[in-house]
Amino acid sequence: MIRVKRVYESPRADEGARFLVERLWPRGMRKESLHMDAWLKDVAPSDALRRWFGHDPAKWIEFRERYFAELDGKPDAIQPIVEAARKGNVTLLYSAHDTEFNNAAALKEYLSNRLQPGS
Repeated sequence: MIRVKRVYESPRADEGARFLVERLWPRGMRKESLHMDAWLKDVAPSDALRRWFGHDPAKWIEFRERYFAELDGKPDAIQPIVEAARKGNVTLLYSAHDTEFNNAAALKEYLSNRLQPGS
């Protein structure tokens, strides 16, 4: 199972491997206080795409298409998440205020489609 969670929420025992999937370090978060397995900057949207999107729900569909195209171009970047997901639960950590329209939610969709049998 792949979950998404804000970095500011306390970790739970059943979250499995925890990956920060942001290009920028979360504001106000001390590195030693964030319980995570890895910070995967390369799976985050490019700076240009992140700035273009600006968490605007009206751009969500196109953001996902552009982001998925970026991810298709760097399959090695998602490998740590794919390997962890095949072994157990995975939690994708993000810092955006918007819990619905953020890169972790899009990444979860992308990964879920690729982890389905026959994909």
